[in-house]
Amino acid sequence: MNLPAKMAWRYLFARKSTSAINIITLIAAFGVAIGAAALLLLLSVFNGFEDLFLSMFNNLNPDVRIVAAEGKTFEVDEKTFRGLGQLEGVAAVSQTLEETAIFSYDDKQNAATIKGVDEVYPLINGIDSMVNDGTYDLDTPGREDFGAVVGNDLAVTLGVDPLNQFERLTVFMLRPKPRGGGFMTTGRTNYLRREFQPTGIIRSQESMENQAVIVSLNKARDLLSVSDSTVSSLEIALSPNFINKATYRRIQEYMGPAYLVKNRYQQENSILKLMQVEKWVGFAIVSLMMVLISFNLVGALWMIVLEKKRDISILRSLGMTAKDVSGVFLRVGLLLCCLGLLSGFLLASTLFVLQKTFGLISLPGLLTEAYPISFRWYDFPIVALTVLGIGFIASLLPAQRAGKVKAVIIEE
Repeated sequence: MNLPAKMAWRYLFARKSTSAINIITLIAAFGVAIGAAALLLLLSVFNGFEDLFLSMFNNLNPDVRIVAAEGKTFEVDEKTFRGLGQLEGVAAVSQTLEETAIFSYDDKQNAATIKGVDEVYPLINGIDSMVNDGTYDLDTPGREDFGAVVGNDLAVTLGVDPLNQFERLTVFMLRPKPRGGGFMTTGRTNYLRREFQPTGIIRSQESMENQAVIVSLNKARDLLSVSDSTVSSLEIALSPNFINKATYRRIQEYMGPAYLVKNRYQQENSILKLMQVEKWVGFAIVSLMMVLISFNLVGALWMIVLEKKRDISILRSLGMTAKDVSGVFLRVGLLLCCLGLLSGFLLASTLFVLQKTFGLISLPGLLTEAYPISFRWYDFPIVALTVLGIGFIASLLPAQRAGKVKAVIIEE
């Protein structure tokens, strides 16, 4: 340890002439510890929610979803569809078609998503095993009515009962505009109307399916008045050993630049980006709190400089430069920050273990019983650099003031 570091250590821990300076120093270190712990816990809470939402999305999202680079729908020919299913690592391929519609049931109405799926769709995400009330029955041969599986949220809103064989779920879909841009129709309404028999209710944490109605792909195409080759997306289930970047790249090369190939995370990219923005906005707000806390650090260093003014004068007379003196007190500030930072990490880790073990803060009636929380290794250096950066800036003014202390003039 060099001389400036030894002096900084002694100035920080040596007994002061008045107990007030010790108290102010402890308050400054405590403030830094609280700020560091708050920053780390804030990041860990957002990490926990991110893990929670990803696990929810992974519940029903396919391994790969292919959508058009431009537009909501695209045409898929039989050759392309069969070739996609023969790619290495592809276990199953399903065609889906989605659109917003108006649903009516027992004199209640609500807008939601109607999703047409083919017979392969349950192999993509096992959705048939998530139907608790009723059965997954969309198109049973020999039955007059077509079945529909309703998401739990929409079922609660409309009061859907799959055991009621007399009430039908009515779907209203806006008719396509006639060529020429006309708005008036003659002898017919502006909406197509179809009736479905609710056969089951999906109970899943996946938000989209909770607010959607699943019907057969043919009926969805009929409602949207599109061709038999029109789809919104192709959903793919991959073999367990092929869920990797090489497989995504191989599928993208096969489909070409006119299509977007999205993995599970990219399918919810907008939500994840929003969470990242909220995460770093929260981090900036807590960092601003750290800036306010740093005034305690400035006050503590200023008191130490005033108390050691005579010692500084003697050091200057012995040949220590103003830059060296400033460096000593800059080290005092950084050392104080390091102690507060380590204490903050210890406090945050303790609260993390308690939250994981006992669920100190809970979210009753929501997605989970306790606040989700998760540490990332890179959060520690981010918080450390932030705290030390603020501490360095806060230490500059007292350190410069210490460097301006004049040397003692010794008269002969």
